[in-house]
Amino acid sequence: MNARILLTPLLVGTLALGACGGGNSSQSNNAPNPNANEQSPPGDIPDNQAFVRYTPSGASYSVKVPEGWARSAAGGAVTFTDKLNRVRLERASASAAPTLSQVRRSELPKLARSVRGFKPGTVTVVKRTAGPAIRITYLAKAPPNPVTGRAGTDAVERYVFFHNGKEAVVTLSGPKGADNVDPWRIVTDSVRWSA
Repeated sequence: MNARILLTPLLVGTLALGACGGGNSSQSNNAPNPNANEQSPPGDIPDNQAFVRYTPSGASYSVKVPEGWARSAAGGAVTFTDKLNRVRLERASASAAPTLSQVRRSELPKLARSVRGFKPGTVTVVKRTAGPAIRITYLAKAPPNPVTGRAGTDAVERYVFFHNGKEAVVTLSGPKGADNVDPWRIVTDSVRWSA
């Protein structure tokens, strides 16, 4: 009887200690902190990025591009850049919509010759608001960092849209490993044909 009386206060004390945080410390240390700053890999476009509609000069399409990004034009293309990411817009004439086999046969060899560090990915047809587009994915050597001179690897998505004898080519690139799925979907879903 005395042993039972001594064990009861000991058991109550142990249970009380466990309820006050004396339990499994690895469980409490692994809980996410809702107030912690988000740690994003380099090149992640912020979730609060605003987009504005842009029509390239002489083009029969418009597209939403990230607001505030620097714009430059060269070789018939318009490019928007911000830090490590780029949106490149081009237009061309075409007699018919490109097919997967045509793109694999003609477009991939051109990219392999013109893109530094080209490593092919996939060639697929995807559905977007403006209609089907051919999506070409590949890796490329990123432009060198102006401070360090080092160049990383970019993940590139190239979309070819076709409408009434015209092509709109939208090329999106950013550091390999960055999570830009949502921003790139906003851009490619925003393509609108005007004629």
